Amino acid sequence: MTREIIRKAWLGLTRNVAFTAPAAEDDRLRGRTYAIPFEDVWQASLRLVDGGLKGWSLQDYDDREGIIRGTARGRLARFTSSVTIRISLDVNAQTRVDGLSASRVGRMDLGANTRQLHRFFRALDTAMDEAGSRRRPGVRQASGA
Repeated sequence: MTREIIRKAWLGLTRNVAFTAPAAEDDRLRGRTYAIPFEDVWQASLRLVDGGLKGWSLQDYDDREGIIRGTARGRLARFTSSVTIRISLDVNAQTRVDGLSASRVGRMDLGANTRQLHRFFRALDTAMDEAGSRRRPGVRQASGA
């Protein structure tokens, strides 16, 4: 068990890319599925990438493809990462959000890319909770699956 924890920590610290997947070992990297209209999730994500999160800036976006590209500068190390957010509808017509963050330099990021994505998804969860509560009081509408 200790060996497995050390292995996961080592891998998390020595990679220079992080991405979401529904079955990711790290809960922070599971992406999100929302029972909220695509447009609401899209607009909230655009606001976050376009300076809504400190150190983040929007590079480009394509609403037809559901892609937002930007950069995120780390809080401590000040490394800049390229970030891609993909928003789509899943098979159940729920709005799915996934992300990828990759360091622009170096072979390891000391976990910075995972933290960048986690920060984005925490902020998006908050925005979607507020949007959902305006629609249905008391119902949390985000899920990590």
